[in-house]
Amino acid sequence: MKILNNVSYDGEKYSGFQIQKNDSTIQAELEKSLSQLYNRDISVIGASRTDSGVHALGQKFTFNVISSSIAIDKLPTAINARLPDDIVVTNSIIVDEYFHPRFDAKEKIYLYKILNTQYQNPILKNYVCHFKNKIDVKLMQKGAKYFIGTHDFLAFCSAGSSVKSTVRTIFDISIKEENGLIELEFRGDGFLYNMIRIIVGTLLDCGTNKILPQYIEEIIFSKDRHLAGKTAPAHALTLMDILY
Repeated sequence: MKILNNVSYDGEKYSGFQIQKNDSTIQAELEKSLSQLYNRDISVIGASRTDSGVHALGQKFTFNVISSSIAIDKLPTAINARLPDDIVVTNSIIVDEYFHPRFDAKEKIYLYKILNTQYQNPILKNYVCHFKNKIDVKLMQKGAKYFIGTHDFLAFCSAGSSVKSTVRTIFDISIKEENGLIELEFRGDGFLYNMIRIIVGTLLDCGTNKILPQYIEEIIFSKDRHLAGKTAPAHALTLMDILY
């Protein structure tokens, strides 16, 4: 029996989702909880390998069990009882045995938050990128249009990625601002290692007049990481949902 779960987490204390030697990860905590619950080794497969420090509201993962005496609607409660309080499973459903949480995903939605004020907000500091210099949101919006569509995003991928292809499709990037809080929502079929954070860094260059919005098209075609912007901080990024 294969079970698909939704998990939310505060990523501040974790070295990303994927399990790593000698580091605390979301996957490691989930597998520990499930192994205790079922009294056997349980492995999980995540839909997105969120980076160190990145948060999630709509991360998905699956695991397999031969059978379960726990009702599916009660399963999140049973799992959460064995998890730290910054990781919470919010939903569980039974899926087809051939379902894959990563390869069957049709759309991933991420949200990046920038606080464009003179002073940091101490309540929001773990969830926003504080940027004091004035940002022109309209210039960011103009620059964002060049990312829409199917492109080779090699220029927006950090070294260390082992993917076979750097071609991805971005369906939409919406940018809105209210009271100094700028929210960038990314919708796409998938994203490369640090891709969203590098795009954010590049759009910040647009919004602060370091580059013209149309120059983004040249950066994409160049496939040169050195021409793109800096990698924006991880703690301001949240995986909002994954659609199937």
